[in-house]
Amino acid sequence: MPHYASDAEIARLAEGFLDHSLPKESWTHAAHFATALWLLSTRGAATYTEMPGMIRSYNEAKGGQNTDTEGYHETITQASLRAADAALKTAAQGTPLVVTLETLLTGPCGAPGWLLDYWSKDCLFSPEARRDWVAPDLAPLPF
Repeated sequence: MPHYASDAEIARLAEGFLDHSLPKESWTHAAHFATALWLLSTRGAATYTEMPGMIRSYNEAKGGQNTDTEGYHETITQASLRAADAALKTAAQGTPLVVTLETLLTGPCGAPGWLLDYWSKDCLFSPEARRDWVAPDLAPLPF
């Protein structure tokens, strides 16, 4: 079953994230990847530097905090952006975002714990990995 019905629905989701109108309960694993794909397709490489601030702002707008134990996580964000970027680059030209998203989510990245194939829990959930990029300690990312 598709997570989103169309590219227009993905765009509305991403715009809701950006303007903070997206309900917190709608900010799911699939929504993170949908938003990443949309941002990468509309803003390109700037997404890598803009996304951290966007997530921090969204978290705070929804009553969350960005600390060493909750909220924004740099390593997860950057790894997820790399996965989304690789999915976009390997998709055939003109492939709808909704199709690229489904391909991404039906693969290894579809499981919320997919990063634990590359990072140990201690490493991934350390304050250092939350604040800054920390390279995988178990296996290199495949993209």
